[in-house]
Amino acid sequence: MYILLFLICHWYLSLFSQTFFLHRYAAHKMFTMNKFWIKFFYVFSWITQGSSYLNARAYAILHRMHHAYSDTEKDPHTPHFFKDAFQMMLHTRKIYNDVLNKRVIVEDKFDRNFPEFTTIDKIADSWLMRLIFAAFYVLFYSAFATEWWMYLFLPIHFFIGPIQGAIVNWAGHKYGYRNFNSSDKSKNTLFIDFLLMGELFQNNHHQAGSKPNFAVKWWEIDPTYRIIWLFDKLKIIKLV
Repeated sequence: MYILLFLICHWYLSLFSQTFFLHRYAAHKMFTMNKFWIKFFYVFSWITQGSSYLNARAYAILHRMHHAYSDTEKDPHTPHFFKDAFQMMLHTRKIYNDVLNKRVIVEDKFDRNFPEFTTIDKIADSWLMRLIFAAFYVLFYSAFATEWWMYLFLPIHFFIGPIQGAIVNWAGHKYGYRNFNSSDKSKNTLFIDFLLMGELFQNNHHQAGSKPNFAVKWWEIDPTYRIIWLFDKLKIIKLV
């Protein structure tokens, strides 16, 4: 029971960090925040992503490239040039690391207007910190796992951020229905996206990239937007 609760909590907290902070804020600036909340969610993303911490600058740049070059050879994570999701992930990882370590020249239109705290990144992105988080996951399982097969969930914790991103980019550009005839191959995979908190409404999102609500039809539900709406009412953020 504890293992299942831990897995669910880690999945959704990490996912929220990715869709709310990295995607809708860092990459798209769909809303604004004051300096306190920017740093709060920056640290929140570090803690919830743990051993699979994603740098906000690199994430924002890759995602902006994904929109600009969606489903072409210049797209950093389209599924249409790879035989499986794992090969796509490896390709994305290489581009991500090149951008992160500034080994490539990034177009100015992508490389600007994102949150950046170099001290936090230096600590969160270190191998030591990643190993500390991984050790915590293993120790938690050692304390509460009651069956051997429960340990098979550990890789999800180790790589939770990239796994969530891979599911979105693979499924969201291959499986589902389309509300809009966009120039790419984006699709809406689920009617009610409770698994990825709205991220699998890819066709809707690619049609209107700056819109904070990824749901369009009355029967589509984007859970993250409900939280964004609440945060706006509580003055934590301000919708653009």
